[in-house]
Amino acid sequence: MATVLKANRRENLQGSTTRKLRKEGFLPGVLYGNKIDSQPVSVESVDFLKTVREVGKNGIFSLDVDGGKKHQVMLYDLQTDPIKNEFVHADFFEVDMTSEIEAEVSIHLIGDSPGANAGGIVAHMMHTVVVHCLPSDIPENIEVDISSLHIGDAIQIADIRERVSVDIKNEDEETIVTVQAPAAEVDPDEPVEAEAEPEVINEKSEDE
Repeated sequence: MATVLKANRRENLQGSTTRKLRKEGFLPGVLYGNKIDSQPVSVESVDFLKTVREVGKNGIFSLDVDGGKKHQVMLYDLQTDPIKNEFVHADFFEVDMTSEIEAEVSIHLIGDSPGANAGGIVAHMMHTVVVHCLPSDIPENIEVDISSLHIGDAIQIADIRERVSVDIKNEDEETIVTVQAPAAEVDPDEPVEAEAEPEVINEKSEDE
């Protein structure tokens, strides 16, 4: 049985009303899709968090608007207040389960890099990729194994393309992760040599 999140239509879109909604424990949002008109909605913040934890960031769930038609949706965007560290707005995209779409998927690094154990620095260059597939096939994340990376090694999109069951839209040459050599360390106890004074050539004496 699909997960259901209840939503209410928002008629008053004034900022003061939206702020009041948040104080009362609701998250403002918008429902839209290729076959429906955009509809401002709100959902209970607690229920929203439970739903996201249950289905995952790229999961599909039913959005029940005012007890009427249920829309099969996915969370397309989630805005956060960086100061208060709380969600302020959600975009719910109605999906056609028979049509392929593009979605952003997180990259998770797994494994223990020999290069890192040797003092190298693991540089995670790409944290997400864009995939193209049916909504039901969108992975929650893509795991990239770094257990074979030594200092100077890297993994690019081309290296994982065949291992992933969905189509990745990023370019083959884009680097996901690399192990960099450690920066040269300066010993704080080592005295620093003073720069030599420049030699004065053909300096005239005061007697000349």
